[in-house]
Amino acid sequence: MTDWTIYKEFRFEAAHRLPHHDGPCQRLHGHSWRGRVYVRGQTLIPEGPKQGMVMDFGDIAVYLDPLVEKYLDHYYLNETLPLESPTSEAIARWIYEQLAAAGLPGLVAVEIRETCTSGCVYRQDAASVVKMTDGF
Repeated sequence: MTDWTIYKEFRFEAAHRLPHHDGPCQRLHGHSWRGRVYVRGQTLIPEGPKQGMVMDFGDIAVYLDPLVEKYLDHYYLNETLPLESPTSEAIARWIYEQLAAAGLPGLVAVEIRETCTSGCVYRQDAASVVKMTDGF
């Protein structure tokens, strides 16, 4: 079976606090968050201006950009997201669920990095394993 996985990278600046954490993350602090949305396809678009693509990266942005603009970038995540404790894991899951509900075709995973050394990947189906790349 032929298979492609593409990704669209995104960034946002935001503050949060983890109210149940037993360390400094309990206090208000911010990150320069980085993320990726992974989309998988088994066929390429056969003709037209998007010929040879699984999906145009700009089409992924149509689903993603409103979330970044309305809920993530330059916000206090404890107020803008419906999460009691906006951990990287919870944020990745929230983004995935929003994209899935909006109908993003081929959605496989959402990756979030809150620092240059720490992050997570959320996917709903273990069969949808994606080979993540280094050099993010």
